Amino acid sequence: MGLKTALPAAELGLYFLVLSGSLAYAGRGLLEASQDGAHRKAFRESVRPGWEYIGRKMDVADFEWVMWFTSFRNVIIFALSGHVLFAKLCTMVAPQLRSWLYAVYGVLAVVGTMGPWYLLLLLGHCVGLYVASLLGQPWLCLGLGLASLASFKMDPLISWQSGFVTGTFDLQEVLFHGGCGFTVLRCTSFALESCAHPDRRYSLADLLKYNFYLPFFFFGPIMTFDRFHAQVSEVEPVRPEGELWRIRAQAGLSVVAIMAVDIFFHFFYILTIPSDLKFANRLPDSALAGLAYFNLVYDWVKAAVLFGVVNTVARLDHLDPPQPPKCITALYVFGETHFDRGINDWLCKYVYDHLGGEHSAVIPELGASVATFAVTTLWLGPCDIVYLWSFLNCFGLNFELWVQKLAEHGPLAQVEVRQGRYGSGMDWAGGVAGQGGTAAFWKCPATPDLHSRTFSPPTSWLSGQWLVPRGSGPPFFLWIRPNTPGPGCVCQFLSTLQDSVSPCFTLRESWTETPRDPGISPE
Repeated sequence: MGLKTALPAAELGLYFLVLSGSLAYAGRGLLEASQDGAHRKAFRESVRPGWEYIGRKMDVADFEWVMWFTSFRNVIIFALSGHVLFAKLCTMVAPQLRSWLYAVYGVLAVVGTMGPWYLLLLLGHCVGLYVASLLGQPWLCLGLGLASLASFKMDPLISWQSGFVTGTFDLQEVLFHGGCGFTVLRCTSFALESCAHPDRRYSLADLLKYNFYLPFFFFGPIMTFDRFHAQVSEVEPVRPEGELWRIRAQAGLSVVAIMAVDIFFHFFYILTIPSDLKFANRLPDSALAGLAYFNLVYDWVKAAVLFGVVNTVARLDHLDPPQPPKCITALYVFGETHFDRGINDWLCKYVYDHLGGEHSAVIPELGASVATFAVTTLWLGPCDIVYLWSFLNCFGLNFELWVQKLAEHGPLAQVEVRQGRYGSGMDWAGGVAGQGGTAAFWKCPATPDLHSRTFSPPTSWLSGQWLVPRGSGPPFFLWIRPNTPGPGCVCQFLSTLQDSVSPCFTLRESWTETPRDPGISPE
């Protein structure tokens, strides 16, 4: 992991004051802009009636969020409540059968939501990867897994397979891609673990119980098979002291976050304003800065709510799922810039660590990072934007290692020692990048921090709508919004010494040189 040195309390307090003042000033401009644009013709589709008694409209531009808490709210509550109820009864009566109950309930929920043909489609992929696992060849399992994943990302196979879903409803595309994508990752994890531990003889039933656990099925997070199987196989699970209190606290925080987003969207139309370029061009710089910042924070809140609700149910089932993401406002070390820790574990364990070894040699690191970004690109869905993002971040990751190696030799190493940074070279690398053009904070749903073994949540719904609200001069902001339902991708470009607007890669502040064994969890 990257170094996580805590900042002094006085310094954090100063940052808090500066941030609070800046957000208050930017928020005032955004509030005025939202009030002025509420009745614009371009806003009619995504700004709908809200709190009529005080005359406030609501930003409903995020189709997925709105569906979660309007049309599908009762369905989600009913499905998860039923899972918790039946799981509790089974744990009390026959705890040795609880994994079977999870699988049966998950299968019934999938059939009821997506139809029996969709279930048969997924079972076909599960059986294919199970048969591959019997051969005991990891390269075959990984190759078949990637081929299955590609079949859900590229035409004409994706169009053919989507025909297996019966009926039409608003979230059908989101659920289809989520269920299929995570099913392939879970089945690949099962196959690779079977090859790594041939003495354990995992069965097809173990795979089905792993894949059809309902809380993780559609949206993740993903637990690698070895962790899930070990936890769900406990006959008499025991909760740690204070666990129930922490579960209640997490559930309460999720409810508070949902209410806060609802209130926020009645006053700030941060998702609708970027759709009107003429209106956005008239905003002051402070309002544009606030607009970009609040979009970033909203993406985090959306992920935190999704993972928070799912994790609450999983912890009630005596599982230890990956934790929700950390707020981007609280990040000051690049080693923590991750969202989905489950995807991070999967990529690091089966691709990055396996190929990169100790991550200290230039050539193996280059091969490992290229392979990892290739898999990530496939997961996101190949397109020009994803290609650009992958190339820039892969280059930046390797450039950091090259600079670190250079800083270990000659006068630069002596300077590092005198300054108390023993051979890290990362501060010098950051200086080189800053002088070279863009000091960018590039946050995308699969942003990797491979040296720190962390990834943000990938998604397959990226699309190419780039918005440049201002024509020239710092600050310069650029972000991508999806044209189809799904999490967004936000790229924020900070002003630089040379007022450059070209995208650049993320540089971490520090990196530990301690060798790491493949497969060790980053947490």
